[in-house]
Amino acid sequence: MSRLPAAKRREQLLDCAAALFAERGYARATTAELARAAGVTEPIIYRHFKSKRDLFIALIERTGKQTIELWRQDLANAADPAQRLKTLIGDNPMVSQQGRDAYRVFLQAITEVDDDEIHKAWSVHIHSLQQFLAMELARAQENRRVTRHIPAELIAWLLIDIGLGYGVLSAMRVEDHNFDATGDVHVQQVITRILVGRAADAGDRDEA
Repeated sequence: MSRLPAAKRREQLLDCAAALFAERGYARATTAELARAAGVTEPIIYRHFKSKRDLFIALIERTGKQTIELWRQDLANAADPAQRLKTLIGDNPMVSQQGRDAYRVFLQAITEVDDDEIHKAWSVHIHSLQQFLAMELARAQENRRVTRHIPAELIAWLLIDIGLGYGVLSAMRVEDHNFDATGDVHVQQVITRILVGRAADAGDRDEA
C-alpha cells in the first residue's frame, strides 16, 4: 500500500467510491469493497470519513464543485453570451466523462434523500448549478440574447429539468432519445435555438 498525503488519499477514495458505487450501487457497495478497490485497509477509509454515508455526502459536494469548475473552464474563452449558453447546454455533467459515474450513483441512491443530511447535500448541489446557470442566463438577457419575458432563474430550472431527463435516458441506454427521425437534429440544438435564436445557427456555421 503506497502512502499518499491526506488530501490526495481523500480524493483517491472519492474517485474509487464513485466508480464502485456506479457499478454496485450505493446501498450494496461496502467499505470493505472500497478498501480493496483503493488498495488500502478499512481503517484508512475511516480516517477520512466517519461512515459510508459521510463519504457519499462528500462525493455529492465534490461533484457539484467539479461541475461548476468544468463549466468555468469551458467558458473561459467564450465572451458572447449566446455562445456561452450554447456551451453550457452541451456540457451536461450527467453524460460527461468526468461526471458520469458520480451522477449515476446519485440516480441509484435516489431513495437515500429521505436521509436529512443526504437530502441537504443533494439540494445544495442542485441549487448551486441552478444559480450558476441563472447568472449566465441573466447576462444573456441583459445583452438581449435571451427573452426577458421569463425570469432567468426559471429558465435555469427548466434547463436542469431537461438535463436530468436527458441524463436519465442516457444512463438507461435508451436509443435515439436525443435525435430527430433523420438523425440530423439533436435535442441540444433545439434547446439552444429556442433560447438564443439565430445566434445558435451562427455558432454552428463557425464550427463547420
